[in-house]
Amino acid sequence: MDTVSLSGKELAAAINADTKARTAALAADGPAPQLALIVANDDPASSWYVNSLRKAAERLGIGCDTVDLGADASVDALRAELAARSADPATDAIMLQTPLPAGVTLDDVSSSITSTKDVDGVSPLSLGLLASNLDGFVPATSEAVVELLKHHEIPLAGRHIAVVGRSNIVGKPLAQLLLAENATVTVCHSRTTDLPSVTAATDIVVAAAGRIGLVTGKHIREGAIVIDVGTNEAPDGKIVGDVDADSVRDKAAALSPVPGGVGPVTTALLMRHVVTAAENARRA
Repeated sequence: MDTVSLSGKELAAAINADTKARTAALAADGPAPQLALIVANDDPASSWYVNSLRKAAERLGIGCDTVDLGADASVDALRAELAARSADPATDAIMLQTPLPAGVTLDDVSSSITSTKDVDGVSPLSLGLLASNLDGFVPATSEAVVELLKHHEIPLAGRHIAVVGRSNIVGKPLAQLLLAENATVTVCHSRTTDLPSVTAATDIVVAAAGRIGLVTGKHIREGAIVIDVGTNEAPDGKIVGDVDADSVRDKAAALSPVPGGVGPVTTALLMRHVVTAAENARRA
């Protein structure tokens, strides 16, 4: 079987075109939308992503202030920066880049981000709004998976979907979004017994565990849809996903590439969230 590539570039371009127009409208009447991007790591894959966010913001006319607190930043330092940005009227949106320093978790610091500026949906309040099916910003990577599937006209209602990974920034919120689309969702993780047998029983497999090549051909059934969320640095310095594309290709009906699949859509959605936050602030 010829595996279809589920590119996200066309969808991202459409989202960006709308965002750029909305940004220009805001800038015509006042300051351009402003994003504060808080970084506290020295992870290569994270650095690649942060750079892509900065470039995207510049292309769209969005201000992006990157604050590097260093890989040894303390919980108190992170909380203080996030609280200061939350209180700053010149900052429309805040994104806290992961991974965080050793010993620091999102639970320790994310509540310092006010929900109206939490454009990646990581705070407890944002996640609670999502779980309750109420309005709020949702994690952009999780949203990107759903939007990519819809863009390629892949039905979700009634489908059995395996989400491999249970993080608060991808796996868990993605499960909530898929449930809202009337899918049946199985969340898999490091304690899942016989992972291949679980994932191979599903129609769609989403790999979001942060492990190179975790999902292989034995993890999927013939004709399954595979979405690769991973962005990992390979030994040769290239960014690769969680799916062993070579073993999945020709068995899967469709596969999202890395890079070029979920990634550009995630970035585009984040920028759209920034503009939405700015629009909401102007109306307040």
